Amino acid sequence: MSVTQIRPNMDHWRERVDLAAAFRWTARLNMHEGVSNHFSLSINDDGTKFLMNPNQVHFSRVKASDMLLIDANDPETLKGPDAPDPTAWGLHGGIHRHCAHARCAMHVHSVHATVLACLKDKMLPPLDQNAAMFYDRQVVDDAYGGLAFEEEGERCAQLFDDPKKKVMVMGNHGIMVIGDTVAETFNRMYFFERAAEVYVRALQTGLPLAILPDEIAAKTADELEAYPEQDIRHLAELKAILDEENSNYSQ
Repeated sequence: MSVTQIRPNMDHWRERVDLAAAFRWTARLNMHEGVSNHFSLSINDDGTKFLMNPNQVHFSRVKASDMLLIDANDPETLKGPDAPDPTAWGLHGGIHRHCAHARCAMHVHSVHATVLACLKDKMLPPLDQNAAMFYDRQVVDDAYGGLAFEEEGERCAQLFDDPKKKVMVMGNHGIMVIGDTVAETFNRMYFFERAAEVYVRALQTGLPLAILPDEIAAKTADELEAYPEQDIRHLAELKAILDEENSNYSQ
């Protein structure tokens, strides 16, 4: 059954399905962290109400109907049986309260991006075409302060003050990727991890690196940002594969 034929009595169903597909594919790529890490998606105009994965459920099992509906301005959020993970509330709540341009937010501890986050110089250089996508579009947090409870989450959210910069390399932690849609954000997260892997493997050779010149990196970043529909088609293909496998992600 295709996702377009499923119509449960829930609001924001297509958004839930897109999120569920992103969780499933992130697990398949081994970019998950067991039952930790979270994705969120705003569903109101000011961005303060958002969908998010349930507490302590493995990415490979998340379904569309599982998504929690969270109000970032509700102090009672952490009470009750469907409360989110406290660190998810701290980090994603802070982002959706303070960054209206962050409609979708994806936080992972994927291996190569986290290796980058553990280096003294945490900025991903424009080593290849994928890495050039992020030229002048990253922010680095060098002030890790422990688990992302509310105060730490608020601090991290303030670093997304430039709407152009949509990847945060969270020092000694992982990455946070933001965007307008699930498709856009997942695509950005995917390619950042791919670029980080190339960079880490290049460093392992011990040979000099051929970093792209700034003007070429900037030109490539602009071209990739304007490239038509890659993010939409990427997620659509992943959902098509899951549908062909009779996955229950869209239930």
